[in-house]
Amino acid sequence: MVAVGVLAALSVLSLLTYGYLAWGSLGLGPKETEATRAGLGEEPGAGAPSSQPHIIFILADDQGFRDVGYHGSEIRTPTLDKLAAEGVKLENYYVQPMCTPSRSQFITGKYQIHTGLQHSIIRPTQPNCLPLDNVTLPQKLKEVGYSTHMVGKWHLGFYRRECMPTQRGFDTFFGSLLGSGDYYTHFKCDSPGICGYDLYENDNAAWDHDNGIYSTQMYTQKVQQILASHNPRKPIFLYIAYQAVHSPLQAPGKYFEHYRSINNINRRRYAAMLACLDEAINNVTLALKKYGYYENSIIIYSSDNGGQPMAGGSNWPLRGSKGTYWEGGIRAVGFVHSPLLKNKGSVCKELVHITDWFPTLITLAEGQIDEDIQLDGYDIWETISEGRRSPRVDILHNIDPIYTKAKNGSWAAGYGIWNTAIQSAIRVNHWKLLTGNPGYSDWVPPQAFSNAGPNRWHNERVSWSAGKTVWLFNITADPYERVDLSARYPDVVKQLLRRLSQFNKTAVPVRYPPKDPRSNPKLNGGVWGPWFKDDEKKKKSDKSKGANKQKKNKNKKKAN
Repeated sequence: MVAVGVLAALSVLSLLTYGYLAWGSLGLGPKETEATRAGLGEEPGAGAPSSQPHIIFILADDQGFRDVGYHGSEIRTPTLDKLAAEGVKLENYYVQPMCTPSRSQFITGKYQIHTGLQHSIIRPTQPNCLPLDNVTLPQKLKEVGYSTHMVGKWHLGFYRRECMPTQRGFDTFFGSLLGSGDYYTHFKCDSPGICGYDLYENDNAAWDHDNGIYSTQMYTQKVQQILASHNPRKPIFLYIAYQAVHSPLQAPGKYFEHYRSINNINRRRYAAMLACLDEAINNVTLALKKYGYYENSIIIYSSDNGGQPMAGGSNWPLRGSKGTYWEGGIRAVGFVHSPLLKNKGSVCKELVHITDWFPTLITLAEGQIDEDIQLDGYDIWETISEGRRSPRVDILHNIDPIYTKAKNGSWAAGYGIWNTAIQSAIRVNHWKLLTGNPGYSDWVPPQAFSNAGPNRWHNERVSWSAGKTVWLFNITADPYERVDLSARYPDVVKQLLRRLSQFNKTAVPVRYPPKDPRSNPKLNGGVWGPWFKDDEKKKKSDKSKGANKQKKNKNKKKAN
């Protein structure tokens, strides 16, 4: 009997620590919150509460459009479903097709063509990062008194110290610098022999935190610590960029419990990862309530791009996948949850893009947007909160002048307005135009993840006639991109090609340098981290100054 009692007590304790709890079950009323603050060494009720809202931006990695309960997934996401149902679901919400582009556009409010990051992603060995002349969202929020913290995946470059998160506006940073890595060991190999450790606290490798904890849980614990130690009467910006559900497909064993019936091993692992992520967000929400932030908070949830079917993700019924400009690559799961919303429990079908968070959040924070910052985002708070029309009528999905793999693309195919060999995509009102090679174009139904799937999957495949480099869709009427209208509406095609050409005139040169051998972690204590040292620059400039001096002296002697 004693053993049974002990087991019961342990199970209750584990539930309190890790499990799903009803948000009201903690009994966190005003008295408990005050007591918690007092326990942290603060005077209860000290200081007037800020009118500026706490901002919590949660970015999932590679979550497919279908991979949330309220989009019909077989994967259970009770936290996401509840938060979205009580908030505003964004059902016409767009991001970029890959990691770096979405993150750069979120943090600057600018399209890729205006930061030079319009090609691919930032590779670990490239001497490249988000250009230092771009003002970032946390920098603007710090100007108006926010405490700014980032937990999770950075992926905006780190080759020099000035590129690090703590140099780009974050008071603290805990997470990884690269695009992916092992969830437990935090090691990443970019190529054979080029391997290193990738877990940081601020500007240093976080060896002390390397306790083999699964990254989703480790990041959540860090968020809880930040919330516990901050004064909720002062505004906070928390950017939580989870590693999940990006490959490698890893999850703690207990999360597989409900998904043993999924035959496809990648889908099963992915489901377990997403279940763990859902629980993590539940625990973040509980912490916001426990420590007194929730009532004055805005929680934004977004995926950074579409899912990757080969790695378990599903975008059904949308077309395409991560890394493509089909809807499955760029249309994302997204919602806003906040007690400050006017139209709670609603669905927003207005056009929203990831660049819109920059001006929206700065305005909510009572900050100022400098006139000389040329933004591509719009303030869409009234659209989300009150159901008003979106100020946005178009989205430049991208123009990538380096990616010209469409062999049959030509100026002739673009009516002399645009070279259709260039990979590009644009949305204007209902219309969407794609040129070049938009990427993997299949629809992947749920049956593709079962043993009986391939036959049905192949029935969904469409082989385009050779040489095609222009597509036009009415996305409002045909969100699944099944009916190409480019031949029927050539005038619309020409209008959108002209719009592409106008955007292209404002583009800055592409930043995509070759890899630098000095980036090898072996040369940096086994750690991925900044390798471009300022003293190297100094030595170079000193050498050039010395050489110039010698030249001048020689010239003087000759003159004499």
